[in-house]
Amino acid sequence: MDPENDPLIIGKRRFRSRLIVGTGKYRDFEQTRAAVDAAGAEIVTVAIRRLNLGQDPGQPNLLDHLPPDRYTILPNTAGCTTAEQAVRTLRLARELLDGATLVKLEILGDEKTLFPDMLETLEAAEQLVAEGFEVMAYCSDDPIFAQRLEQIGCVAIMPLASLIGSGMGILNPWNLKLIIETAQVPVIVDAGVGTASDAAIAMELGCDAVLTNTAIAQARNPILMARAMRLAVEAGRAAYLAGRMERRPYTADPSSPAVGLLGNL
Repeated sequence: MDPENDPLIIGKRRFRSRLIVGTGKYRDFEQTRAAVDAAGAEIVTVAIRRLNLGQDPGQPNLLDHLPPDRYTILPNTAGCTTAEQAVRTLRLARELLDGATLVKLEILGDEKTLFPDMLETLEAAEQLVAEGFEVMAYCSDDPIFAQRLEQIGCVAIMPLASLIGSGMGILNPWNLKLIIETAQVPVIVDAGVGTASDAAIAMELGCDAVLTNTAIAQARNPILMARAMRLAVEAGRAAYLAGRMERRPYTADPSSPAVGLLGNL
């Protein structure tokens, strides 16, 4: 399958890779860059409140290792708990990134679970879209909230597979399928991916892309795991497009023809 003929389209942008990589939790910026390259990622998401993109002069700058002319830098609002904080953070990101408008909205409602606060998310999304931002919204796997975000004008819906950083994989594939079946914008699994098979399952379900950070950064070998994630996303997408065989519970079907066997002559 040629990625050039099967692009990921977010708003008016086209991408070859369907794997989005986060930039937190790595040993250093050099390892971050190596993992991003091993993943083949074109989009990298950055927590504005936690990483330096130039707002702290004199400190190591992530953009020196992941230059915006080569990668699409996707600023996110990780750590924000209100719509006001999120909007302010993304306005700052737009200034730091020379007017970039593609952003990831993430508003957390609980310190323990890091579950999204959907009421604050809806409020922030509406304001950001009105200000010209292209919003990719992290959300719960509630199909109704997903629809509301799309109606507001978000360019991508990003439901969690399980809790952020949990590595528990896809706990509710049925809700994801409901979101996928109704969405007219890309559905990108965000949070909970623990290993390559989780990414493949998300893509086989029909998700348009996968975002992962902790599963790569905290693997024993982050660079090798990044490559595994890349292959899993590609394999899952190919399997989805190919269409799996029908499930036949309690029914066997030999792969070799039964006619012409010696005993049947």
